[in-house]
Amino acid sequence: MIPRDREQLTVPPDGKPLAEQPKWRQDFPIDWPQDEYISRRELTKFLVLTSLAFAVGQCWIVAQNFLRKRQGQPLVQQIARLDEIPVGGVRLFQYPDPHKSCVLVRLGETDFVAYDQQCTHLACPVIPEPQANRLYCPCHEGVFDLATGRPVAGPPRRPLPRIRLEIRDGTVYAVGYGEETT
Repeated sequence: MIPRDREQLTVPPDGKPLAEQPKWRQDFPIDWPQDEYISRRELTKFLVLTSLAFAVGQCWIVAQNFLRKRQGQPLVQQIARLDEIPVGGVRLFQYPDPHKSCVLVRLGETDFVAYDQQCTHLACPVIPEPQANRLYCPCHEGVFDLATGRPVAGPPRRPLPRIRLEIRDGTVYAVGYGEETT
């Protein structure tokens, strides 16, 4: 029985019957009626579901950020004793959790600064260079002022998040985390 619908009718491009066609044409048919079309309804359904997934993902990120801010200030953490770090010395530490790298730099006898070690441009680790009075990001040649954490060169536009410090009984403690710089 021959199909009557011209859309379902299979006619080779050269017009010869299927039995006379080369084997490769039978293995790789290029036939518009047999091609699978995607309807507008299927495309619209795909676009709506993809957009919904992106919207849900963004809402999840906002919710996590909100919950993280509501948890309050991080705990006090001991970083180092004063006699362990010379003037111009550097100490790496994790704060407020074990996955967050930070850097402590001793600028003077009782003058310390601490920052998050991730560059605010693309999260590359910054390298403290106390002799040059800067924090350097080698990924894109970003430079931050050592005393304030503000960007002075390169692509970073935001300052490094600063770790609030306290010195008690000859020991340096991290007591808070924030973006404010002084």
